[in-house]
Amino acid sequence: MAKLTDIAIALSALTFMTACSANKSGIAPQSSVAIFDSFSYEGDDDFYKTNPLPDESSYFNPVLAGWYSDPSLCTNGNGDYFLVTSTFTFFPGVPIFHSRDLVNWEQVGHVLTRESQLVNLEKQHVSGGIFAPDIAYNPANQTYYMVTTNVGAGNFFVKTQDPFGEWSDPIMLPEVAGIDPAFFFDEDGKGYIVNNDDAPEGKPEYDGHRTVRVVEFDPATDKCVGERRIVVNKGCRPEEKPIWCEGPHIYKEGGSYYLMTAEGGTSSWHSEVIYKGPTPFGPFSPWEGNPILTQRTLDPSRDNPVTCAGHADMVKTPEGDWWGVFLACRPVEGGKENLGRETFLMPVNWTADGWPRFVENGETVPLLGSKPGVKRAERLTFGNYSRKDEFNDSTLDHEWMTLRGPAADYYSLTQNPGHLTVKCADVKSSEKAVLPYVCRRLCHHSFNCCTHMTFIPESDSQLAGMLVLKDETHQYLLARTKKGDSHKLEVRKIAEDGIHTLAEIPVDASLSDVDFKISGDGRNYGFHYSTDGGKNWEMLADEVDAGFTSTAEAGGFTGTVVGLYASNAENID
Repeated sequence: MAKLTDIAIALSALTFMTACSANKSGIAPQSSVAIFDSFSYEGDDDFYKTNPLPDESSYFNPVLAGWYSDPSLCTNGNGDYFLVTSTFTFFPGVPIFHSRDLVNWEQVGHVLTRESQLVNLEKQHVSGGIFAPDIAYNPANQTYYMVTTNVGAGNFFVKTQDPFGEWSDPIMLPEVAGIDPAFFFDEDGKGYIVNNDDAPEGKPEYDGHRTVRVVEFDPATDKCVGERRIVVNKGCRPEEKPIWCEGPHIYKEGGSYYLMTAEGGTSSWHSEVIYKGPTPFGPFSPWEGNPILTQRTLDPSRDNPVTCAGHADMVKTPEGDWWGVFLACRPVEGGKENLGRETFLMPVNWTADGWPRFVENGETVPLLGSKPGVKRAERLTFGNYSRKDEFNDSTLDHEWMTLRGPAADYYSLTQNPGHLTVKCADVKSSEKAVLPYVCRRLCHHSFNCCTHMTFIPESDSQLAGMLVLKDETHQYLLARTKKGDSHKLEVRKIAEDGIHTLAEIPVDASLSDVDFKISGDGRNYGFHYSTDGGKNWEMLADEVDAGFTSTAEAGGFTGTVVGLYASNAENID
């Protein structure tokens, strides 16, 4: 007799295949466009299946699964929490999430939704653009601020009194050099900006020698006031030559000011350290027990490792408790992963001598957490979950993104209502340009995603399908193609040394409708197709190296995305 778990897995697979095959029909192919009538995504990680949450107040870490890096959060003091993360060159910029309990997060939009807020993204590498946003609330004027770095334009902030709505155009901060700016608003109404900058006088003693600087900010004029002062030089133990003191935040508790920064870079040596001082300008003294968060000393071969923990932010609840968010990674065997730097949530405990701390030295970041009194929502951002989009709305769901701009000339939800129509534009996926590509994050090691596409290529350079993308030279493409009179379904690897065909099969030139599916297990991808509406699936390419699109191999600051793509410039010999 089959085990109940086996039956459940089989039923889950059947449900997913049914979702893939439940396609709207009756639409004819159209010239130079690909028409997608749905997109389904399902996470299927083993850890979540073998470690069920014990009660309704429990949650999985990461609390925002997938590439949601550099988290920052704030509260208005009335039980509302808002959280933002980096987007680099993706559009819209800086997703904003809302919560009433810190566990259940709903994405309510983006902070940067207009091209006027996201300048000079074209020609930037995928990992350029918008770095490390900080969100803060100033109760004195009931205004929310988001400050960040656009590496192609400088530091700037936007503001609003309605974080669910539109934010202002950018207000540049020419006085604030460096990266990672963050606001602090004191009880007297004064504001301050703290950020990472170059070594004193621009003369580093070693690679990674940086400083943390603070300047006063006037909310009435939106301008910096007075001298910008160095408050940390090198890091918490200068004699050890610490690197990359960055991502700083200032807090006030018990009459003292706390400065928290990351150190060690954003890879495996990442950490978080804390200082205390009598004013927002210090002088700041480091805690002798630093770091307050790191996983760098743990055995890398441990089960279900969490690595790269750091770049944290904290908030105080109305009940007086402190909670924090931070980024970390979940590598598979071999240290590779496609999920990027994810957002984790933990309570912050205070030591007897008055210092906040996430974990003690040698303690692991937990993958299961609990916040008593909280009840999980139906739509989750953690654990195994599924999404399906049938493109029935006039705008894309918040989880969708484009690259380097809105791509409004390249896709439409109204040209064929109930479908996403993507134009075969004269641009290819390896270019540093706005792409004819609509994508979303991979949020699980093990996943399935599928779509139904109506498309017939009209030239050898024209193709459409599903694209897995890490950056300009680390991609996989599952597409309908042609060369001369030969029409094909094809899997391509797009790499720094060119385009390589991994698998292909001939298809009839009249074939206009095909279902595509991409699966993964953290180590390998599988590329599948169906020509009968998803009733029967065939494997086109199996055991394709997923490590090729991992950060460990490709570098960069983003995770891997998957989406729907069309082009009129992808001809290969």
